[in-house]
Amino acid sequence: MSETKLSKFVKAERKKYHLTQVELSYRSGVGLRFVRDLEQGKATLRMDKVNQVLNLFGAELGAVKMERGE
Repeated sequence: MSETKLSKFVKAERKKYHLTQVELSYRSGVGLRFVRDLEQGKATLRMDKVNQVLNLFGAELGAVKMERGE
């Protein structure tokens, strides 16, 4: 697994609010393993659970137009 924009965002926001991974999992209603996978950039994660975490930080996943190197 490698860090992604999403994983960096979640980790930075968690630290900004002085939350441990355990506290984040409790407050967002997802498991600790999920938080760890999310912060480590796991490629396959349930979108609804990702949004549960992001909602704590006033964010959500959405469609973004990709830039193509043409």
